[in-house]
Amino acid sequence: MYKHILVYIVILLLSLSIVILWWPVNDSDCDSEPFILSKTKKYQVHATKVVVQPWLGEHQVYGIFMVPNKYERSPFFVLTVIGVGNSCEKPFGSFQNIDGISAAPGTHLIRDYIRTRLSLRLILQGLYDQLNDKQNWTLTYPQDILDSSTVNRQQ
Repeated sequence: MYKHILVYIVILLLSLSIVILWWPVNDSDCDSEPFILSKTKKYQVHATKVVVQPWLGEHQVYGIFMVPNKYERSPFFVLTVIGVGNSCEKPFGSFQNIDGISAAPGTHLIRDYIRTRLSLRLILQGLYDQLNDKQNWTLTYPQDILDSSTVNRQQ
């Protein structure tokens, strides 16, 4: 009798874990798709470093980006991780040193995260190497509102 109850509890907990991992979350601060698809001038930068260690707990999957100081006051940026999608966010702080990386003169560092449960789901799908490749992580800023001299233009 108790053995059957224990089996049902284990099945219930496993089912809830699966639902939580695969439940979509969209708490983006703005709508990234129209911006990414638009023909407006954009500045893009790839990650300098990527950390993918979700087994260590929350906030252990992130990219570190070196961004010119002129973008420090941008109203938003879009984080794109190939295989994950786009997330539009508002700037939340900048640093000069993160995880042993120092910002070059005229730049600052931004650390941007993806959700731990999303990263766990991707790892379970066999996408660890893709997630861990810093070339798959990109920050995109609107360029039109800023001084566009000497920045990388991509459309």
